[in-house]
Amino acid sequence: MRILFAVLLLAALPAAHAQDAKPVRVLLRTEHGDIELELSPKAPKTAANFLRYVDAGLYDGGVFHRTVTPTNQPDNKVKIEVIQAGVNPAKAKNEFPPIKLERTKDTGLSHTDGAVSMARDGPDTATGDFFVCVGAQPELDFGGKRNPDGQGFAAFGRVVKGMDVVRKIQTSPADGQAFRPPVCISAARRLP
Repeated sequence: MRILFAVLLLAALPAAHAQDAKPVRVLLRTEHGDIELELSPKAPKTAANFLRYVDAGLYDGGVFHRTVTPTNQPDNKVKIEVIQAGVNPAKAKNEFPPIKLERTKDTGLSHTDGAVSMARDGPDTATGDFFVCVGAQPELDFGGKRNPDGQGFAAFGRVVKGMDVVRKIQTSPADGQAFRPPVCISAARRLP
């Protein structure tokens, strides 16, 4: 009986720790202004992955390279609105291995206005690219229809300051979904 209790207690520790953990804030400095993100302890593996890229300086010189608007996705039945960023292209060879997908059905997070999430192809393929939702995007949650596999994307935080900058970036010049030129991220830093 004591062994069973000990096993149950140990199994509950990571969940309890995630609930007690304080959100981490990250500042993205862009050529259009600053964006402050708050990472959620409800998606600990995804937030840790993002912080790994921040701490390694891989987003310094990174770029917002993609804008998805209602008018530039003619072949998609399910429309979304996001801006997508990635690491400094010169440092792309230093990206970390892909992480497991933390589904929104498990984290309780959703793709609301200003949500920050990891970009991916298939499940368990996210590396350093991330996106910010412009408006609520429930089709990016688990069970949503934007991705045919229905697994959704791993939301892991939200914009707490700078949604005006996000919207300004979204309307920057683009050729289809590609910003021309890309919008530079000069630095990404944890905030105290």
